[in-house]
Amino acid sequence: MLLRWRSVDKREDAALHRDVKWRNQLLALFCLAAFAALGVLYFQQWVVQKPFAIILFVGEGLAPRQLAPARMFVGGADARLALDSMPHLALLMNASKDFAVPDQAAAATALATGVKVNNGSLGVDENGQALITSLELARQRGRATGLVTDSRLTSPVCAAFFSHDHDVANTEKIAFDLTEGHKIDIVMGGGAADFLPASKGGRRKDNRDLLLELRSDGYDIMRTRSELENIPAWQRAHLFGAFADDEFAFPDQLQQASEQPTLADMVRRAIELLQYNSRGYLLVVDAGLMRKAAEQNNAERMLRAIAELDRAVATARRYAGARSTIVVCGDVAIGGMSINGMPFRRDNGIALLGLNARGEPWITWATGPSGMATSRAPALPAENSQPLQGGHAPQDEPAAFYLNDALNTAEDVLAIGSGSGTETLQSVTDNTTVFRLIRDNL
Repeated sequence: MLLRWRSVDKREDAALHRDVKWRNQLLALFCLAAFAALGVLYFQQWVVQKPFAIILFVGEGLAPRQLAPARMFVGGADARLALDSMPHLALLMNASKDFAVPDQAAAATALATGVKVNNGSLGVDENGQALITSLELARQRGRATGLVTDSRLTSPVCAAFFSHDHDVANTEKIAFDLTEGHKIDIVMGGGAADFLPASKGGRRKDNRDLLLELRSDGYDIMRTRSELENIPAWQRAHLFGAFADDEFAFPDQLQQASEQPTLADMVRRAIELLQYNSRGYLLVVDAGLMRKAAEQNNAERMLRAIAELDRAVATARRYAGARSTIVVCGDVAIGGMSINGMPFRRDNGIALLGLNARGEPWITWATGPSGMATSRAPALPAENSQPLQGGHAPQDEPAAFYLNDALNTAEDVLAIGSGSGTETLQSVTDNTTVFRLIRDNL
């Protein structure tokens, strides 16, 4: 009898051991599954959500009123831009700290630092304290950085992302700020004269050749489009492209433009060279020719510049990939251009320029050199009348008020985006939102 009880006890012990073993295995499996789920959650929330590529386009003067004319110019009223396919859109209020209408420096500083500053300030507050910019913050967080423009690299919009000064006219110092400390990995644009001494065709009074100094410090210096294209895509180089003494040429200036890369060319090459940084990159692209054309009341050049910005955005979306965050915004509207009358639905390109069949201008401006040199608004030319005298072809694109350069206007600018974080671009918001969007995704 005693032996039978011992046999039963052994069987019960074996069964209990098997139950404990299975419970331990189930517990281990549950812990493994929970750990894997937490890992996936972490990856999704803290790794995947941080975009590898962040690209900010600043279209100088890009306001809502320019989208429809740009579509019409490209292909008629039914045409669509690359900008139209980006899912998130907002209107940006852009007053500076001291004026309802900002200048370029204050508007760009708000985009670059997230802080409202006084007109004329670059990256500094009213007390002269330096404000950290998105490019500087990206560098601190281990990202590669790039700056591309078809204007001067020392222009206020570009300078707001790396310089800290109250003197926007001191381009000699701004050029030094850009090159000092090798703050940006890939730099491309115009304004080469600000980096060269007078003896080499530049404007520097200190006789320093900043391009030569950059070359000796390991930067590849590019001066032509062909040199840019010959840089190997796999090369993790520091590159400084200075492709024009001042702003780039407009596309209709064929001889000069043929030697310079387009905005889309520079964006493509910048992405190819920046993408080798394992922690991602931030690229800032300034489309500045839009402003120069608007200041001159030249609608054809301005609309072509917007079309080139649109091509550069399409290039960025194609080369940066699905895990990129791309934001396109304006700084401050300028000139007050309007397309008037009733163009046909398929009219595009030069068909929108000049006068209609009744002698009325298709395009008018609020201010600028196409106005009559008078203190009151000029009347538009009647049919068979003589052209207005003075300024840039005023009979074709008259301005209501004459000025040497068109004025900035008090209107909201555009912000359009795709990718992580751009869902914050909705309704009407402040232009400082752009900086916060980028900061939170670095």
